[in-house]
Amino acid sequence: MRIDEIIAADGDPVFSFEFFPPKTEEGERNLYEALAALRALEPAFVSVTWGAGGSTREKTIEIVRNIRAAHGLEAMAHFTCVGATVEDLRGALDQMRAAGIDNVLTLRGDPPRGETAFVQTEGGLRYASELASLAVDGYDFCLVGACYPEVHPEAADRASDLAHLKEKVDAGVKVLITQLFFDNEAYFRFVEDARAAGIDVPIVPGIMPITNAEQIKRFTSMCGATIPAPLLDALDARKNDPEAVIDLGVAYATLQCAELLARGAPGIHFYTLNRSPSTRAILSALRLQRPWERRAGGEPALGALARRSAPHSAIAAIRSAIRPAIEPERCGCGTSSAAVAFTRATTAVVVRRAKRSLTPISAASRSQADRSTSAISRAPSMRIASRVVNPS
Repeated sequence: MRIDEIIAADGDPVFSFEFFPPKTEEGERNLYEALAALRALEPAFVSVTWGAGGSTREKTIEIVRNIRAAHGLEAMAHFTCVGATVEDLRGALDQMRAAGIDNVLTLRGDPPRGETAFVQTEGGLRYASELASLAVDGYDFCLVGACYPEVHPEAADRASDLAHLKEKVDAGVKVLITQLFFDNEAYFRFVEDARAAGIDVPIVPGIMPITNAEQIKRFTSMCGATIPAPLLDALDARKNDPEAVIDLGVAYATLQCAELLARGAPGIHFYTLNRSPSTRAILSALRLQRPWERRAGGEPALGALARRSAPHSAIAAIRSAIRPAIEPERCGCGTSSAAVAFTRATTAVVVRRAKRSLTPISAASRSQADRSTSAISRAPSMRIASRVVNPS
């Protein structure tokens, strides 16, 4: 089914996951294990990347075909211009059509490994908008495109970036997914600017749960995203405790997503890095709390934490905020013993992760952690996330 039709037809937000083609047999086993674990959360679709320089073209199409056939999930193939002529690109489109693929994410693509600048292949294409035009010429795919809340790193400014984005939409792109970001206000400002520029397709926020501090710094440096200084300080304070970094990442992403959904985002696209535990914990909590149902009430689902006189601790606040998890009849989970056990276990996981993330790593890092989390609480765009990171 086409992703634009899924978004239009579904009354609830659309959740989706991104995977990349593994290079080894062990990596492939890990991919399908993660996919099996996440399938229970009923994603609207999953996507599979194309690989640097189009290096995984055959593997991408094979995995997408297998996900659709063997797992019963809608799957989208990424598709780039890198290292390909127009003839090559048409051949790939023919393969995807023959495989029954309905959705294609059209991207210019990053330079091949070891190169710093994009170089147009002779007889190939230069822009994602050109690729979108090619993909609608004789094909019936739903085209999805990428966008940058903090401006594409190669764009001169926001205005020129939006102009290029408008060209993609005019060429046939029906849905946009953002690059990762950590400041929700950047997303909402971007959506407002995009609407003013005449871009009227759904804009789905892309979220990457932090699981490794150095890795996320590397990713953001490559794609032009920023890590707010208070969050960066909080990560540095936990740099010697990988588990604490994961705990902080889960807590931060959960409440980041809750605010996005409460303020009207059409869904969340999770960059999973072929791992499932963090994404499962985050999406389970969101599905149980359903912050999008608070839109009409004027208050984000977890925003009330800032005004409650009790409970005073962050842990008690989190437990209270996701209380529907231990009341299955309120969250539509049924009242069977299995449903009760599952929802209580989910609550326990989220609370336990948050509890560990609030524990100073060592006496030496206590002062730095306190300073960084205090700064997070003062950052206007992180009002909600600070309730978990900085207990009051």
